Amino acid sequence: MGRGRSAARPTPCPTGRSCWYELRYLDPHNSERLVDPEAERYWMGPREGQPHGGVDLYVGGAEHAVLHLLYARFWSKVLFDLGHVSSVEPFHKLYNQGMIQAYVYRDSRGIAVPAAEVEERDGAYWYHGEKVSRLLGKMGKSLKNAVTPDEICAEYGADTLRLYEMAMGPLDVSRPWDTRAVVGQYRLLQRLWRNVVDEGTGEVTVVDTEPDEATLRALHKAIDGVRQDMEGLRFNTAIAKITELNNHVTKVREVPRSVAEGLVLLISPLAPHVAEELWRKLGHSGSVVHESFPVADPEYVVDETVTCVVQVKGKVKARLEVAPSVSDEELEALAVGDPAVVAALNGAGIRKVIVRAPKLVNIVPA
Repeated sequence: MGRGRSAARPTPCPTGRSCWYELRYLDPHNSERLVDPEAERYWMGPREGQPHGGVDLYVGGAEHAVLHLLYARFWSKVLFDLGHVSSVEPFHKLYNQGMIQAYVYRDSRGIAVPAAEVEERDGAYWYHGEKVSRLLGKMGKSLKNAVTPDEICAEYGADTLRLYEMAMGPLDVSRPWDTRAVVGQYRLLQRLWRNVVDEGTGEVTVVDTEPDEATLRALHKAIDGVRQDMEGLRFNTAIAKITELNNHVTKVREVPRSVAEGLVLLISPLAPHVAEELWRKLGHSGSVVHESFPVADPEYVVDETVTCVVQVKGKVKARLEVAPSVSDEELEALAVGDPAVVAALNGAGIRKVIVRAPKLVNIVPA
């Protein structure tokens, strides 16, 4: 990530601080100047992989293209030309996130009515006895369908809200809000807690033993996948992989400490409050935010075996468990010699064998 910082989107204002707020973050208490030159050069100056300097990543809505980003570039050029800043451009990379949508309910006049007061009966929607229409759209006060984060936090906690927003779908795609689905992420955190702490006694239940091979493979595959997803801002699939690992751990009779700690480290950027508390319960005095993110062991990332489908005339006749590194020649020999395949050929010769190691063999009879 370098020394740069990710910038949150500000309130658009062509003449206000939103045009240069990323600079003020570097030195917010300086009453003499906009930013101390040394601080600006350290955080925003040219560096390896980013010769023009600036913020590494800007995440914001497409509506900010003019009201913020364009004006920010104007101000950045002025300040650079005057020698006040060392970065040519204010932002190195732009990522437009999608919009969270919600259902809009309108009465016969086309006026939006409070979504929270609409009732569903027999497949229709009613507001104070009047039938209303429903259409997916923006979420906002004017449309009377806004969901207050405070309400979700009060009932489920801030970590659940964070996880749900990230698990809804790809970050750059608009997606509908569904309060009923929030409980899914709440249950993930509950299962994670129970994998580490006994709910009845409050005691930590992990054991100081080595995990079995299946659990090791599940852990390191999750680490490898989550690392890639986080780097690609694919938070929804990262959460899915953590959920899969957590479900595996739930079935383990005794949870090894190394696996529990790996799980907590994986989820810590996504659910920091629960992760911090579990990290302390696991006996660590320092904060989890100062820990390095886990690194997968390549030995456990690769599957021991994969399933190869063998087809005869396009129909599946056998499934073989083979090594991922199996060669085309080895796989062809295994497929042709399989008893089920021999029976399917029924004495007919072989005209052609198509091999796509390690997952497919297609045999065309003569």
